Amino acid sequence: MTRFLNILLFVLVSVAAFSQKLKYKDIFSLLSTNQYEAAEPFLKKYLKETTDNPNAYLYLGLIYEQKAFKEDVLKNTQQALINMDSAILLFNKANAMITDKEIKKEKDYYAMYSQRDLRTGVMEIKLAHIQFDLQNRINGMRERKDKVTMVKHYFTETQTAYTRCHELFVGLQQGYPGLREFYLRADDRVVAQLNELSTTFDAASKSFENYKTSISNLGKSSYNQQWNLNEIKDFKTDGTEMTDFYQNNLLIWNYKSFAEQAIKIIDKELKPVKADLVTYDIEINKLADKLKADSVSVQSGLARLAESLLNDKLKKLDPEPLPMDVLALKMADLEYKSALMDSRKLKDSADVFLQLELTKHEIKQVKKVDSLAVKLLMRNVDEEALNYQHFVTTTYSSTALLKSWIKAEREFADREMKKKFEELAQRTEAINWLITGSDSIPLNTQRKSKFKPLLIEPKYTAGLVFTDSVNGEGYFYNITPSRKPTIKVKFPIDNANLKERRLDGIRARLTVDQGENIFFVLIWWGQKVNEKYPATLTKIYRSDGLSWAINLPIDFVPEEMVFQSENGDLILRAGEQRIVVDKSGKIK
Repeated sequence: MTRFLNILLFVLVSVAAFSQKLKYKDIFSLLSTNQYEAAEPFLKKYLKETTDNPNAYLYLGLIYEQKAFKEDVLKNTQQALINMDSAILLFNKANAMITDKEIKKEKDYYAMYSQRDLRTGVMEIKLAHIQFDLQNRINGMRERKDKVTMVKHYFTETQTAYTRCHELFVGLQQGYPGLREFYLRADDRVVAQLNELSTTFDAASKSFENYKTSISNLGKSSYNQQWNLNEIKDFKTDGTEMTDFYQNNLLIWNYKSFAEQAIKIIDKELKPVKADLVTYDIEINKLADKLKADSVSVQSGLARLAESLLNDKLKKLDPEPLPMDVLALKMADLEYKSALMDSRKLKDSADVFLQLELTKHEIKQVKKVDSLAVKLLMRNVDEEALNYQHFVTTTYSSTALLKSWIKAEREFADREMKKKFEELAQRTEAINWLITGSDSIPLNTQRKSKFKPLLIEPKYTAGLVFTDSVNGEGYFYNITPSRKPTIKVKFPIDNANLKERRLDGIRARLTVDQGENIFFVLIWWGQKVNEKYPATLTKIYRSDGLSWAINLPIDFVPEEMVFQSENGDLILRAGEQRIVVDKSGKIK
């Protein structure tokens, strides 16, 4: 707070006296308290007008010295060197101008050099002490200049060499669709590039060691980069990210290791695994023939084949081999057709949920066919087929026929998806309706219908159906998996009060006996008529249907209905209020 007030006071005084010449004693109040940043602009303005004050040069030198130490030696190297040169220049100028006379005249300005004389015990400011300090600062700045220059040199060497490695690797990476193609098409030029990649990476590593040594000589630094090697495991994704050498945790791709391994594979391995690919295709064709001839699912055979389809040698050379995608599409096609065969066995089931799940499973399978076909269509089959000529010519005769088959699979999947999504929409909608005769009863209040559901539970629904705006009746149905109710009851209601225009205020409550054989449905309007709530109470048997329906004006809105099986009574209750209706529909 004191520092802030000093700065504020100084600024206010300076603004007030802007038209007047700056006084060094005012600036010194900031310098003496190390408020260099605040003092710097005023000190520079002062020195433009006054060139014979060595103390001002000394303090401006201290400001540049401090800025030199604060400057980022890697990102702002040039500015750091400029600040050091400025500090050296100013210290030299101050050193040349400071005299004993100057010290005696302005001893307050040199108070920081005050020392106790060991012989007399008196605090003194000696010119020799000031000159010694300034020379040390000059030497320190010169030495730091050399160290910073060396740090920047090795840092740049490291960056340049590693960048060259990155350029070499990315050039190789972008020159081929994948690792398999890279190995198959490599020539002497590629091997020469790999050798350069290895030796250049060694140079980058050595330069980094020299950089670490040189920056440690600077003393405390915000930089502590670590050479963290990352192996290149995926040719198409790894190694592409250029490291930021200003970060401490460096992402260093081990290009040397990659180059040595690649040279080894190119020179000594590279024997295609084409025979296995053809064998897989033959086995898939056998399953396709079985499905077609016997009209049976071959899902189990596909599962067994899939376990042996992963070829590590091929995956090592090519992360996404074209033949593997072709075989995957053929298998997906058989999986979808097998799903259709499995569904056919259950087509007679009336369970709408089962039919819905079967349709969803079929859609999942046909989506897989579509996805794989689209993926293949997006690949450059003409170019990639060059690496698998044996597979292509043996299984499809030519690249053109392979492309034609892929296109046909995509069109087949598209037709099937449209058909299955229409089926899905129908089956999804069917869940929301009960079907009885020519009537469709909604199980969702958002559906438009003459049937107005007031109560929808997992097993039962009840509501009102209006033949016109005046006359209506109640309904009660059980909700079955087939959406064809086995309990279908319509009953009379209080048409004088339970009108369609009052539908927003009409409510319903249901209670069921323990065996779910007897049902009571209460429907009421939420506004009183003649001091009572108009209501209709209905008793329904599972086996016999409607037992009775009575209009029952009530004094309260029931919070619960309790059926007493021992005597057949129904109790309507809200707090202490209750109504008891016997098994024949009479109020006790």
